Amino acid sequence: MKGPQTLTRGSSTDLDSMPSPTGAKTLAILDLLSRHPEGLTAADAARRSGFTQNLVFRILKTIVAMGFAVQREDNKAYTLSNRVLELSAPRVGERSLALCSHEALRNLRDETGETVQLLIESDGKGIILEQFRGTHALQVCGEVGMRVPLYSCAPGKAILAAWSKSHRERWYQARGKRLKQFTERTLHRKSDLEKDLDTIRESGFAIDRAEGVEGIHCVAASIADAYGQPVGAITVMAPIARMPESDFPTFGERCRNAANQIEANLRNG
Repeated sequence: MKGPQTLTRGSSTDLDSMPSPTGAKTLAILDLLSRHPEGLTAADAARRSGFTQNLVFRILKTIVAMGFAVQREDNKAYTLSNRVLELSAPRVGERSLALCSHEALRNLRDETGETVQLLIESDGKGIILEQFRGTHALQVCGEVGMRVPLYSCAPGKAILAAWSKSHRERWYQARGKRLKQFTERTLHRKSDLEKDLDTIRESGFAIDRAEGVEGIHCVAASIADAYGQPVGAITVMAPIARMPESDFPTFGERCRNAANQIEANLRNG
């Protein structure tokens, strides 16, 4: 044994039997880094993967040279770069969702002065694909690439509301009997969440009343392709004091207008 194994997609022995074991091990290291956003040193990656430290070091140097990872100066840990997101960024036809959203995101940020994000769904969770920081001295921000639960944030709920009932049922089954509660306002019961999703479909925008993080409100609207299927959501987030519930309709209309602009860009280029 070379220490505790954290790889879940096959042991090092399984990888050795593949037609291209080095390629498989490179992908395994990328997968390992994706599950440790705080970063891993070469020694940590070797211990967790079960691969030799020399092999891990060569793999890390290669993916850094190709732009898929970066090495931090302070603790020499390796983290994934945004290039991985660029490879997997959703497209509608030949049009990039991120590029088609850029102007609308910037305009929404300028209108509100608050942080604006573009979120997509992947493997049952939300991923921040793009972010424009707000202009206030005190800002609420995330990180591009951050994964978040769909049910505890406005953009995630906007996407859930746009899914078919059968799609949501599969999502619920994968989550288990009970959703994790993050604050006292998290909609962790299916019945409560479904009732909120009905409201979202009626109003055209979603609301997060500090359901994921205490003290933070979010409003969002889903972005649909030409067939009406959700490809992402655009959201504004702010401290409660700057986004009181009385302002939710105003923020919701702005998010819906921005989403409409993105949808038009996706259709027309």
